[in-house]
Amino acid sequence: MTLPPILSLSWRSLFNRRGTAALAVFSIAVSVLLLMGVEKVRTGARASFANTISGTDLIVGARTGSTQLLLYSVFRIGNATNNISWQSYQELAARPEVAWTIPLSLGDAHRGFRVLGTTQDYFRHYRFGRKRPLTFAAGRPFEDLFDAVLGADVARELGYDLGSSLVITHGLGAAGFMPHDDKPFRVAGILAKTGTPVDRTVHVSLEAIEAIHIDWQGGALVPGRRISAEEVRRLPLQPKTVTAVLVGLESRLGAFALQRAVNQSRREPMMAILPGVALQELWDLMGTAEAALGAISLFVVLSGLLGMATMLLSGLNERRREMAILRALGARPWQIFAMLISEAAVLTTAGTALGMAGLYGLLLVARPLIEDSYGLYLPIVAPTAYDFLLLACVLLAGVAAGALPAVKAYRQSLADGMMIQT
Repeated sequence: MTLPPILSLSWRSLFNRRGTAALAVFSIAVSVLLLMGVEKVRTGARASFANTISGTDLIVGARTGSTQLLLYSVFRIGNATNNISWQSYQELAARPEVAWTIPLSLGDAHRGFRVLGTTQDYFRHYRFGRKRPLTFAAGRPFEDLFDAVLGADVARELGYDLGSSLVITHGLGAAGFMPHDDKPFRVAGILAKTGTPVDRTVHVSLEAIEAIHIDWQGGALVPGRRISAEEVRRLPLQPKTVTAVLVGLESRLGAFALQRAVNQSRREPMMAILPGVALQELWDLMGTAEAALGAISLFVVLSGLLGMATMLLSGLNERRREMAILRALGARPWQIFAMLISEAAVLTTAGTALGMAGLYGLLLVARPLIEDSYGLYLPIVAPTAYDFLLLACVLLAGVAAGALPAVKAYRQSLADGMMIQT
């Protein structure tokens, strides 16, 4: 009995037990689908995280940590330790190597959502994902002083539509404190879903931020000084400070030179960071979660392979007479061992192929929905070298899982196989 007949015999044996074999193949397929699916999501999440902001060459803010500057300017998490003056912002914007700037002003909220003061350049130049621009699901950018543009999640969770009225509160949190209820805003536009912090942001103009704080000082309303919404329209509303600035350059080659110039500014303490570098540093802080995803998928695969080994072991008692007949026909112990190992290899290979086919089929169907809902881009590309390494490890593990029942079958003697079990 040579190797090809052993493979043929293994195939016939599996076909005769096709119901049980199909369950084993399905179990391995689900395990492989989850393993490779988690790997796709992990790499996709990493790429999407890195593309939360795209096309911006520098982020400038008051001198602080690079991670903190990234968190409050891009992810709207936390607060700035200080602002930068409007004059410093204008000098930065006027530099010849600067193509465009987006000033950002933070500090207020609306029912738990951050309020961002900015300019029309935000809608023209802000990019996310693979340099995708912001688009409007409804309405337009703010034009009137008290217009507001909502992120997709803000509009959905609060049930707002075009023309809805909202009041900004001073401070953060779900309730905030000291509402600016004398100067209500009207929803002028709603942005399309991006899967980024933009979705959870209320956007207003820089002039609007100045307008709602014009009768405030030191974080509190000035007693006896109440300026109405109509009166404030006639006042000069040039900002005094901004929280941060997004900068796009004429050439990315000048990023390091401008970063050094900003960091060495003598006018006031400022710092400039490269968004890509800061995002990578922030992702590294979350390495534990990434490792946990890999561990979970690994245990899922092991459970599938153990299920296959259990199936082969449980079937040995039913196949004792089959093994004895094969031995009586001249099969040697190593050939019985090879037959069981080949069965495990066939099951694992079939399960792996089915799992990969299921993964790509699922990606083909679900990818547009995932990208639109969560901003997570999962490309449909050929398996990488790392993917092939994972699949090879699964195949080897499957063969190893089949070794235990194969060794048990190897040790069964002819007499033991012919005995009547009671």
